[in-house]
Amino acid sequence: MLSVSSLFVPLPTEEFQKEKHVSIQVRDLQVRFKTRSRSRSRLSAMYKRCTQSILRFVKRNQSLTLNGFWRQMSTADGEADVIFQSLGGKGIITLNRPKVLNALNLSMIRKIYPQMLEWEKDSSMKMVIVKAAGGKAFCAGGDIRAVVEAGKIKDPLSENFFKEEYYLNHKIGNYKIPYVAFIDGITMGGGVGLSIHGMFRVATEKTLFAMPETGIGLFPDVGGSHFLSRLSGKLGLFLSLTGFRLKGRDVLKAGLATHFVEKNKLESLESALLDLKSPDRKTIAEVLQDFQTQSKTDEDKDFVLDPHLEKINKLFGGETVEDIFIRLEKDGSEWSLNQLNLLKKMSPTSLKITFRQLLEGASKDLAGCLNMEYRLGQHCLEDKDFYEGVRAVIIDKDQKPLWQPPSIQEVTDEKINWYFSRLTEDKEWKLP
Repeated sequence: MLSVSSLFVPLPTEEFQKEKHVSIQVRDLQVRFKTRSRSRSRLSAMYKRCTQSILRFVKRNQSLTLNGFWRQMSTADGEADVIFQSLGGKGIITLNRPKVLNALNLSMIRKIYPQMLEWEKDSSMKMVIVKAAGGKAFCAGGDIRAVVEAGKIKDPLSENFFKEEYYLNHKIGNYKIPYVAFIDGITMGGGVGLSIHGMFRVATEKTLFAMPETGIGLFPDVGGSHFLSRLSGKLGLFLSLTGFRLKGRDVLKAGLATHFVEKNKLESLESALLDLKSPDRKTIAEVLQDFQTQSKTDEDKDFVLDPHLEKINKLFGGETVEDIFIRLEKDGSEWSLNQLNLLKKMSPTSLKITFRQLLEGASKDLAGCLNMEYRLGQHCLEDKDFYEGVRAVIIDKDQKPLWQPPSIQEVTDEKINWYFSRLTEDKEWKLP
C-alpha cells in the first residue's frame, strides 16, 4: 500500500461535517483530519467509519490508486494551495487560493512541478487536467508582490520564483501527457504560463486574458516571447505592449485558447474527459470539439479587434517603439490616439524590452525564450521600474508610477542591451 503523508478523505456522515476533521492512521495510509474533539470514544468511532469508508471506496474503484483520494498540499495556515487527484490514469490539479484569485506562488510551483514529473513517469497516466477553485479566476498571475519584497532584501526567493516557474512552464510545453487547462475566469501572467504551453486550453465566456506587465515595469514573461510572437500579424506585439484584455470567445479567436466551452458545461466536460478509457490527443480533441459545438454563447460575434487589425498590423509594424509612437500619432484616429495615450502610461523601459523580446523570441524555441526572459527578469530586479510599478499598481494602488527614465526617448540602446546581457555563469537559467 502506498504511503501518503497528507490526504483528504470526505466521509459521508453528518458527524464528520460537525467535527470538521480528525487525525487517523490506517495501516500504511495516513489520513489527516483536524478536529475540535479529542475524545477517545469519538476518535475510535471516527477511525472505524474512516476505515470502512476507505475499504468500500477502494472496493468500488479497483482501478484507482490511493492517490485517487483528494490530496491536500497544506500551507502554513492549514489551507491547501494546490489539490491533486489521480483517477484511473487521469491527473487533476486544482489551484486553490481563491481569496487571492489563485495567484501563483513559489509554494504552489514546488508542488505542481514534482507532481507533474511523477505523473509523466507513470505509464498508466494518460491525461492531466488543470483547473481552479473559486469561480472568479483560473490564476490572476504570479505573486509579484512577494517577489518584489524579496528582491528588496536580496532574498533568494526573487531568483527562485522565476527560475522554478520557468521550469514548470517548460515542462507544460513539453509534457508527454495530454494537458488540458480550464482557463475559466481571470487568466493573466503566471496563470497564462500554467496554461498557454499545454496541448489544450479551454476558455469560457468568463475568461479574461491579458499580459499587463508593461504597466508594472516588467515584461510579458512565462514564455510570452514564444507564444505572443507567433500570433497572427502584429497582434502579439499589440497585446503585449498595451496589455489589452481579451474576453470569452475572443481568446479562442485570437489563437490563445484551443477551444471554447460555456462555463455551465465545464463540470460535464470534465466528467466526459475522465470517462475516456484511454485518452489521447485525438479522443480528447473530439470531446472538446463536441462541447464547443454545444456552446452557442457569442458564436456569431466578430472578433473584438477585427475592426482594428489592419491598423494594428500597420501601425505596430514599426521598426522601433519610437516608430510605433510616431505612426499612431500620425494616423490621428480616435482609436490610434487612445492606444498612444495608453502606451505613454506604461514603463518606457518595459516597452522597449518587450519590443525586442518578441522580435528575438520569434526565432527561439521555448527553452531559449525562457532563458532570455530569466535574464530580463533578474535585471528588472536590479533596476527601478519593476519596484515602482508594483508599488503604484499593487501596493499603494495610486496608479501613478514614476518611471525612470520617464520617456522612451531617454531609454538608451545601451540600457536595453544590458537587460539582454548574460548573467554570470552560476546565475544563468538552465533546465534541470
